[in-house]
Amino acid sequence: MLSLILAALFFIGLHLGIAGTVIRDRAIAILGENGYRAGFAIATLVGLGWLVAAYSRAPYLVIWGMLEWWKPIAIILMLPAALLVVIGLTTPNPTAVAQEGRVGQPPQGIVRVTRHPFLTGVGLWALVHLIANGDVASLFFFATWAIVALAGTVSIDAKRRRLLGAAALEPFAGQTSIVPFAAIAAGRNRFIAREIGLWRWAIAVLAYLLMLVGHAPILGVSPFPL
Repeated sequence: MLSLILAALFFIGLHLGIAGTVIRDRAIAILGENGYRAGFAIATLVGLGWLVAAYSRAPYLVIWGMLEWWKPIAIILMLPAALLVVIGLTTPNPTAVAQEGRVGQPPQGIVRVTRHPFLTGVGLWALVHLIANGDVASLFFFATWAIVALAGTVSIDAKRRRLLGAAALEPFAGQTSIVPFAAIAAGRNRFIAREIGLWRWAIAVLAYLLMLVGHAPILGVSPFPL
């Protein structure tokens, strides 16, 4: 369990203590943009491997146990999570890596819903699984993902403000929101489904269905209630 705790702290510290802070800026000044990105990518892969390996070896210590009644709810919630992750990964976005130059363009597609679709989807996935798996190891594992993803939205916004300046970012930020649909509900934007593209919808739904079908044979746990 100690290895899992250390891996969680390493992963959180890497993404929130370095990636979104002035430490990142200093590292870029020393290593250059490409050098920093290469080093950060390697550290992320190491941290990810450590986290997954430590979780797989951690003892099973029950807190509330696996909740069968939660599984139908989880199946429903995982659809928007899959949509946010897949569509977010394939949509141009000023908050994504190396796409800062798009900040002057009006938000389109899923970015109208949230300016951090990928991270929001990962955060939703993590929270759904944190509730579903009531043991100590799962608490540390999925809480790590939830913290990195959801706090990462704020961290990225702060990083973009330092890089681009508040004046450059505010028009984009004013038309979008971290919380899904908040900007739309406030009348600052509107949802246009066709902008997302049929192929993105199709890939996201296919990924969701494959996840449901493959969950039991690959992970050994059925997502469906008994």
